[in-house]
Amino acid sequence: MQTEKVIDHIVKWLKDYANNAGMKGFVVGISGGIDSAVTSTLCAKTGLEVLCIEMPIHQAASHVSRAQEHIEQLKQRFQNVRDTRVDLTPVFEEFKTEVSLDGKQATVDMALANTRARLRMTTLYYHAGLLGLLVAGTGNKVEDFGVGFYTKYGDGGVDLSPIADLLKSEVYQLGAFLDVPDSIMAAAPSDGLFGDARSDEDQIGASYPELEWAMAMKDQGKTEADFEGRQKEVFQIFMRYNRSNTHKMIPIPICEIPNNLK
Repeated sequence: MQTEKVIDHIVKWLKDYANNAGMKGFVVGISGGIDSAVTSTLCAKTGLEVLCIEMPIHQAASHVSRAQEHIEQLKQRFQNVRDTRVDLTPVFEEFKTEVSLDGKQATVDMALANTRARLRMTTLYYHAGLLGLLVAGTGNKVEDFGVGFYTKYGDGGVDLSPIADLLKSEVYQLGAFLDVPDSIMAAAPSDGLFGDARSDEDQIGASYPELEWAMAMKDQGKTEADFEGRQKEVFQIFMRYNRSNTHKMIPIPICEIPNNLK
């Protein structure tokens, strides 16, 4: 990959989109992970306004420290970057008092995890609307179009997606070129939706390099019958997520009314 040219292409795309939309810049949720670090740095390079928002909800200490380290570094490098912190823990806890928590614990935990993502999306759009900014998405190609590893109308609710055509490995290449902090480059990817340090691999059962391989195999028309051992297991994991999360990756179904009924 021609990393520097890819960066220049994305930065120009971001700037052109914002200018054409008549918007002042971008708001980015900062998680302490590689995707949000790269996205916010790309936005900063446009020279337009960038608001980095930290939105902890019972967040793991390691996530918080990495997010703060990145924000401070970005503010030192770019005068157009500012930040704010919105502690959503009290909001989340109050929400839990108003809804039923009955049901299987795993189901409740997942529903609450997705609620965290949607509270953050609401926060990003509040600030975006207030300040005339666009919500920049932080999803990469494997998450957004491979396994659908994001929350519908949560971190999937954005105005534009600057890194969604990049594999996770390619995002790391950009991160190294953009001088993303070493602590973030070395950290295990995590969605941070459960209040602990569990990684994406812990949840999915496969690493991003494995998922990238499986995604390439699917694109080549391969089936699980073509593999054995760990490769077969990884391909099955990828396909299971791909099938179950298809509803996230396609346009919202619309019931079209026949003309003769109108």
